[in-house]
Amino acid sequence: MPAGQSEKTSWENEIFIETPYIRNIENRAMMYLEAGFPVHLSGPSGTGKTSLALNIAKNMGRPVTLIHGNEDFSTTDLVGGNVGYRRKKVIDDYINYVHSITESLQQQWLDGRITTACRNGHILIYDEFTRSRAEVNNILLSILEEKTLSLPSFQNEGQDLKVHPQFKAIFTSNPVEYAGIHKAQVALSDRLITLELDDFDFDSEVAITAAKSGLDTEVAERIVRVMRMFRETCGYPVVASVRTSIKIARVMSVHHLSPVSGEQTFGQVCIDILLSLIPGVSGREREKLVGLVEGIVDSCFQH
Repeated sequence: MPAGQSEKTSWENEIFIETPYIRNIENRAMMYLEAGFPVHLSGPSGTGKTSLALNIAKNMGRPVTLIHGNEDFSTTDLVGGNVGYRRKKVIDDYINYVHSITESLQQQWLDGRITTACRNGHILIYDEFTRSRAEVNNILLSILEEKTLSLPSFQNEGQDLKVHPQFKAIFTSNPVEYAGIHKAQVALSDRLITLELDDFDFDSEVAITAAKSGLDTEVAERIVRVMRMFRETCGYPVVASVRTSIKIARVMSVHHLSPVSGEQTFGQVCIDILLSLIPGVSGREREKLVGLVEGIVDSCFQH
């Protein structure tokens, strides 16, 4: 992907970097959303799925309702339910010395986040939706297909809530082999248009690392090379992403570390951050990885 010019926007004071690679994904997602289809951003940790979803929503100019998937969710957590009772008391003293008192208790309903989004036409961002159990997410099927939400009988007299015409939905998920991830039911997956996200292209990783750390592009580029070389040569299935590069770059920026070959503190920072991706390694294997990192750092920061 060609480098192109990076464009900075923000979402709630958070810097968001748009490179040609990222903009291409955004444009495709918005095309499907505007046609009325929910979009699913799927990819490994560190590929910017949540930030991308938030920025897509910002570009579409609609309010956002954000949900983070949770194993412990029930349907009530998503749709809503009773939170108590409202007491109503009427005193009639129309005739002197004769009082009529009528009291009633009414159940108090509180909308859940999905109901709020459906009722008000928000963009629903369901982050890591496969962390919730499949049977809980069944409530989404009628929302996405028939554009209705079935509420319990004590709310809205048991009638279906018609989904607001401006309601849209963006889902994100990690690979199913990750811990705590449930496989999405076929009926739900069939209603989504899935965009597979992989690790960012090199130019995007450099632009994001520089923007998030305040370092210049040349230094950010070398840090990204360190991360990529370690990922490719360490011999372990590590999840080394742009997040890893940002960690190294931020420590450098905050402590004004010198990114030159042989700088001991900077080298130790790289060792600590990169080896934290491979927990439990000790002894000779760890020594071997330390040597690998030192060699990579030297090669990337030689003048």
